[in-house]
Amino acid sequence: MKNLLDFFLKYNYWFLFILLEVISFVLLFRFNNYQAGAFFTSSNQVAGAIYEMASNVTGYFHLKTINDDLVQKNVQLELQIENLRNALLGYTADSTEIEKLKEDALNGYSLYKAKVIKNSLTHADNYITIDKGEKDGIRTDMGVVSGSGIVGIVYLTSSNYSVVIPVLNSKSSISCKIQKSDYFGFLKWDGGSSEYAIVKDMPRHSLFSLGDTVVTSGHSTVFPAGIPIGTVEDITDSHDGLSYLLKVKLFTDFGRLNAVRVISQKGQDERLELEQRLKTNKK
Repeated sequence: MKNLLDFFLKYNYWFLFILLEVISFVLLFRFNNYQAGAFFTSSNQVAGAIYEMASNVTGYFHLKTINDDLVQKNVQLELQIENLRNALLGYTADSTEIEKLKEDALNGYSLYKAKVIKNSLTHADNYITIDKGEKDGIRTDMGVVSGSGIVGIVYLTSSNYSVVIPVLNSKSSISCKIQKSDYFGFLKWDGGSSEYAIVKDMPRHSLFSLGDTVVTSGHSTVFPAGIPIGTVEDITDSHDGLSYLLKVKLFTDFGRLNAVRVISQKGQDERLELEQRLKTNKK
């Protein structure tokens, strides 16, 4: 206490100076309209700058929610586009029919939100773990996509988690096609860069060129047709010379993968059961 008193006594003239300054500013701004107006204008500018900064900080922390919503919307739009493209081939330009098709485009699919909690890129057999499982409606053989394109296929499930075989896995083989020509092959990964994969068994009579978009073919119960995969960057002959090998730059950035969607097609279980019965009968 004595030290505190000594401090105030030692610097009393500074405290007196500050007190007199405060009193003078109060008198100046209270009884002079011009100075008061200038003060409030300046204070409003400072307050506005502070509020803008606070808004920017708050907006940054809302980016995750915004990004999550964009992923959901993008996946839905890709499904709608492919369904509309196929369905419109059999319809006229009747606007009523087009609106009805737009409403019905997603009726055959269910989308489940999920977050990637574990990922790998450097192994021959990479795996992804997501935070949704059986209690959330996730089952094996469901397709997994991001807002940019295809990710992989659900391989194992537990109550709360699922393991996904991504495109970056030697066991992955996904039916795909050239978007504008519908010639199809199989997407494989050769263990190289996580940015590229290979399309095998593309027929030699197929028509396509560099820069063409590769999408899912819809020839399986896993993915509907039209999910983006990547673009053709190089074309070579297969080892037997009977087909082409296409080097595809993937749309999905697996190094930054976070929010994903799991796609469930209605009637998937029935189709899988029927195909399994066919395999059993052949044996």
